Amino acid sequence: MPIYEYTCTRCGREFEEIIFNADETVACPSCESRETRKLMSRCRSKMAGKEPAGDLGMSAGGGGCSSCGGGSCATCG
Repeated sequence: MPIYEYTCTRCGREFEEIIFNADETVACPSCESRETRKLMSRCRSKMAGKEPAGDLGMSAGGGGCSSCGGGSCATCG
């Protein structure tokens, strides 16, 4: 069951949703609009103990570990 990221075109909220069926329409949890758009998921990786060049998703808008939810903190390796 993949988790997808969406944005609501009506209220602008970004949210995640577990999807069981690829054809499923998703409603915004804030305004309940079905006018949503799937976002490109961001990821971050580490190779051979070195940080990748540039920020690949560790901004305040997403990514990060479960304890901080984004940004850069001492608990993120």
